[in-house]
Amino acid sequence: MKKIIIIGYGPAGISAAIYLKRQGIDPLVIGKDLGALEGYDDKVENFYGIAEPIDGKELILNGIKQAKHLGIEVLTDSVISLKSVGETFEVITEKKTYETKAVLLATGKTRRTMKRAGFTQFRGKGISMCATCDGFFYRRKKVAVIGCGAYMLHELEYLKKMTKDVTIFTDGHDVDAVVDVPVVKGKITKFVGDGKLTHIETTEGSYEVDGAFIALGTPSSVEFASQLGVIIEKNNLVVDANYMTNIPGLFAAGDIIGGKLQIAKAVYDGMNAADAIYSYLKK
Repeated sequence: MKKIIIIGYGPAGISAAIYLKRQGIDPLVIGKDLGALEGYDDKVENFYGIAEPIDGKELILNGIKQAKHLGIEVLTDSVISLKSVGETFEVITEKKTYETKAVLLATGKTRRTMKRAGFTQFRGKGISMCATCDGFFYRRKKVAVIGCGAYMLHELEYLKKMTKDVTIFTDGHDVDAVVDVPVVKGKITKFVGDGKLTHIETTEGSYEVDGAFIALGTPSSVEFASQLGVIIEKNNLVVDANYMTNIPGLFAAGDIIGGKLQIAKAVYDGMNAADAIYSYLKK
């Protein structure tokens, strides 16, 4: 069993890992992409110690390299689910399931959604970001799950427990596995409804649905937290002075807890969260 797993290897996650390592705790860091800085068009030039402007991607990769140099285990994998099991957690990735005493969510804040007509209008009114959270409300109804990878397959298995009428919408992609439900591969063009979602329109036609569950790429910290009943306000995870959520042992740091969306703030959060996690594990 791991003492602490950090999900996300951006500034908050890597900073926390470094401070924990220096306090004698070996963290496992799991990340999939480089977060908001990977596609940042401008150079980073307002961070301490950077004499010349640097690409956001390069800065993140330098942080990962620094962590590995200290002997910290850093894995590139997609975390698709997080479960609370008694006083421990299960972190489920595409490749493996890990058990840990504590978790730090540091995946950053999701800043993009499906840019399709009707998405914003029907989010929360038939469009859901979490099958575990909302699937119960769609028992025996006609639902769609939108995605094509491991995260979609995970959400699909849960939804199949709620209803036998599930259709996969891949939005133009191929499904990565053999499935036993209908698959629509056409590009989604529009979400349609009257107060609530009633149809998904694609390049292949229009399909009647009662609800749609978004499972594109990998889940965000908000989606992990929602699975466990973490208090969320204005799309931010609520944490106490010790960076712990209302779930004992589940911590959060960086953009996902709000405040200024700045690298310096994320690094500060990571340092403080490491101290809090150290104290929690030593109890």
